[in-house]
Amino acid sequence: MATDQGKTRGPRVGIHVSAAGGVDRAPERAREIGCEGLQIFSSSPRQWRQSAIEPARAKAMLAQRKEWHLEPLAIHCSYLINLAAADAVIQERSRLALRGELERARALEAEMLVLHPGVAGGKSESEAGAEAGADATPAGERAAAVQRLLEGIAAAAQGFDWGPVQLLIENTAGGSRLAGDFRELRQILDGLAGLPVAACLDTCHCWVAGYDWSTPERYTQFMQTLEHDLGRKRVRLWHANDTQSKLGSRLDRHWHIGEGRLGDAAFRSLLQDPRWRQAAFLAETPADADGDEARNVAALKRLRG
Repeated sequence: MATDQGKTRGPRVGIHVSAAGGVDRAPERAREIGCEGLQIFSSSPRQWRQSAIEPARAKAMLAQRKEWHLEPLAIHCSYLINLAAADAVIQERSRLALRGELERARALEAEMLVLHPGVAGGKSESEAGAEAGADATPAGERAAAVQRLLEGIAAAAQGFDWGPVQLLIENTAGGSRLAGDFRELRQILDGLAGLPVAACLDTCHCWVAGYDWSTPERYTQFMQTLEHDLGRKRVRLWHANDTQSKLGSRLDRHWHIGEGRLGDAAFRSLLQDPRWRQAAFLAETPADADGDEARNVAALKRLRG
């Protein structure tokens, strides 16, 4: 899909929008609230049973995206998937679910498919809940969880025709969740060499995992750490989320852009940094009241400058 990057003054911004009623309903919702790109779920994120994409809806969605220059399209994987799980049943279900996510992303010609790396242990990530923020698992168990993740992704992707799709591994809030640390995220990406993979960084997850860029001086240090431990060019997408949680708390609580502990300054540093011009910033902020989505998209545009 041809980019419309030149028509923006910085990185493209948007938000996660509902695909209720069919995926072809999402682009119009995104356009109405001012999005330049969008993220959706391609099926229910909290059910193992998944729905196939109807070809007519996929064609209609692609036509709308082209007409309205909506790029990128990111699809977020189901919250149930946990390829790091030790439980054989969850592991098998997760592999099948990821394969389904890949196939639906391909049908929609999505540029990005975002996957949480999972939680070390026997549960799905959704079932682990607050337990996932507990202290990190012992090094040996953690290494085994990373290996299960790598093997699970490889198995799910076997023989897959990727087309434009790139699999993005998302950083997490830390604890027993994998990839709360940039170095572990790099290890995962390195272990998937040969596959079209990159990173998605969530601003809330970075903050609650202990990364601070709340001032210009701290932003400089943050960027140095990111470059050294992960590599800036591996980051294709930012999930732009403020938070009410404390720095290093491991509490994954998203909030409205500029209205939480990160505040305007942290987002301004990212959005106005020319090094991120080719990335995208898609919010996953609360939508509890009418206008919340449009307000957060507008905040990203304002802070972009």
